[in-house]
Amino acid sequence: MTLTLQLPSAGGVLETYRLRGTQPVQPAKGAKFNRIAYSAAHVVADPLAAIDPWLQCAVDWDATIAYRQRLWSLGLGVAEAMDTAQRGMGLDWPTSLELIRRSLDAAKDVPGALVASGCGTDHLVLENVKTVDEVIAGYEEQMAAIEKLGGKLIVMASRALARVAKSPADYERVYDRILSQAKQPVVLHWLGDMFDPALAGYWGTKDVDAAMDTALAIIAAHPDKVDGIKISLLDKDKEIAMRRRLAPGVRMYTGDDFNYAELIAGDGFGAEPMHGKSDALLGIFDAIAPAASAALGELAQGNLDKFHAILGPTVPLSRHIFAAPTRFYKTGVVFMAWLNGHQKHFTMVGGQQSTRSLVHFAELFRLADAANLLEQPELALRRMKTLLTLHGVHN
Repeated sequence: MTLTLQLPSAGGVLETYRLRGTQPVQPAKGAKFNRIAYSAAHVVADPLAAIDPWLQCAVDWDATIAYRQRLWSLGLGVAEAMDTAQRGMGLDWPTSLELIRRSLDAAKDVPGALVASGCGTDHLVLENVKTVDEVIAGYEEQMAAIEKLGGKLIVMASRALARVAKSPADYERVYDRILSQAKQPVVLHWLGDMFDPALAGYWGTKDVDAAMDTALAIIAAHPDKVDGIKISLLDKDKEIAMRRRLAPGVRMYTGDDFNYAELIAGDGFGAEPMHGKSDALLGIFDAIAPAASAALGELAQGNLDKFHAILGPTVPLSRHIFAAPTRFYKTGVVFMAWLNGHQKHFTMVGGQQSTRSLVHFAELFRLADAANLLEQPELALRRMKTLLTLHGVHN
């Protein structure tokens, strides 16, 4: 089979593209990592559900849990019910809690499987929230539900808190209350407004350095209740500056889908060894799971050159998937899962498969091939041709 097709260029002109067809590096079985690595996993929509996709969500539970089992088999943890799963962007709280329950149940059958679950306030009707106390109660409701299932918490940034907080002191009050009650150490989540515009000015200010001071003070006040903090600001210098200032024993989980390779590799500087590198909690690890696992295995063996050789070529793909408007990155993640045969269709919760252009998908396809991320090149070719045909491009 000739692995060629006509793809649109940035100018809309069709050009012949020939696939390299090189499959991903396969990680060694049972490889141990020296970084904690969570993949923020997507959900697989049910395309046969009789619903209004923009208003309701329906999940293919079997395919969704199978994808998590794949991530665990590669040694990656699962960050559950996060924005990668379209949390607050089509996936509502009742469905998120069901997702968390099913994921935790499935993890029981996988020795060493890591799961941490998103806890937020997205069940609140945003425009009805008037006080910080309502935000606290919202967090507490979700905390109780997840901890009842035995889940570890990722305390997600709250749109409601960003809406009603008057100062950094309001953030301190909310997080002091939440952390003081947590049954086990949590992961905090600082999501930049490039991912969610409703989170602009989080921690009580639009000054990132001042916001960082507030977050660090909250962590320093509760170091035994904070496993780490994930920051998604797409600014490696800010992440490095913050990780060097973290309280002893608190991890930095990179959420930087532009610079993750060098941040995970680390620079060796900091008040303690843990703060000279970043662990990972990344949406892109969903799309590049085999490469991420293989690279982390090499890093643990001290093979830094091999780590970069595997992971480095994935960075241009990630930067494309997370290009502005960054909040639409989930479409690229699901597109990769479809190309690689991990789901039967390219349909998303909320109909979000429509948020990127055909030209965007064409470039994504090229970059995935260049990074050796097409697990079944012939299948990926057929599926890309199907998408092209739907857009009037016949190969």
